[in-house]
Amino acid sequence: MVSHSGLLTVMERAARKAGGKLRRDFGEVENLQVSRKGPADFVSKADQQAERTLVEELQKARPDWGFLLEEGGVIEGDPTKPRWIIDPLDGTTNFLHGIPHFAISIAVEEPLYGGSKREVTTGLIYQPVTDESYWAEKSRGAWRHDQRLRVSARRDLADCVIATGIPFMGHGDFAQWTRIFGAVAPSVAGIRRFGAASLDLAHVASGRYDGFWESALHPWDVAAGMLLVREAGGFVSDFRGGDQPIERREIIAGNDAIHSKLHKLVAGALR
Repeated sequence: MVSHSGLLTVMERAARKAGGKLRRDFGEVENLQVSRKGPADFVSKADQQAERTLVEELQKARPDWGFLLEEGGVIEGDPTKPRWIIDPLDGTTNFLHGIPHFAISIAVEEPLYGGSKREVTTGLIYQPVTDESYWAEKSRGAWRHDQRLRVSARRDLADCVIATGIPFMGHGDFAQWTRIFGAVAPSVAGIRRFGAASLDLAHVASGRYDGFWESALHPWDVAAGMLLVREAGGFVSDFRGGDQPIERREIIAGNDAIHSKLHKLVAGALR
C-alpha cells in the first residue's frame, strides 16, 4: 500500500463521508424520476448537503483555512494559509437524470511568494458510485487508490480518444466549440462527452482518455484534475498554450505529443 500525507487522509475521509450521502441520495433520485415534479429540487439539496459535510469535516482539521466553493462561494480564512477549492457534485446533470457518472473534487491551493500567486499542491477526485479515489500531491505522482497513474503513451491522434464538454443552455460558446470540434474530430479515433470535467481529467491522468479540451470551466471543476494530469506526466495549458487554464477558463490536457497536436488544432480553429 502506498502511503499519502495526513492532509490527503483528511480529504479522503471528508469525501467518503459526503460521497456516502450522495450515493444514498442518488438511489432516491432514480426513484424520483417517475414523479411529475422531478428530482431537481432534491438534487439541489443533495448538492448543498454534500458541500456542508465537506466544509464541516475539513474545517475540523484545518480551522484557519479558507474555501472556494461551487455553491457557497468564498469563505475567508487566514490569507497566509492554503485554501480548499471544492466541487461537491461535479456532474449534477448526470446525477439529476440518474446517470451514475459524477464526482466530488477537492483541491488544496497554497499561497506563493508572499501570497501574490497561488499553486494547487494536493488534489482528490472521488467517484462515489464506483468508489474510485484519484489523488495527487505535488512531486509525489498521481494515483488511483494505490495504483500509480500515467498518461497515455499514444503519439498519433488517429489512435486517440479525446474528451470534451459541449456548451449547453446559457453555458459556453457553442460557435467556438463547433469550430474546434470541426478541427479535432476528423483527426481522432473518437470524441467523448461524459459531463464531469473532474472525471475527464482523472481519466486523462489514468490513460483512459488520451486528451481533453473544454472552456467556460470554473476553478472547482479543474483544480484537482489538472494536478492529477501533471503528476501523471501530462501537460495542461490554456488554448494559447500558456499556463493560465484556470484564469482563462479554457483547458487542453494530454501527454506531451497529444497536447501539442491538440493545441495546434485548437489554435488553428480559433484564428
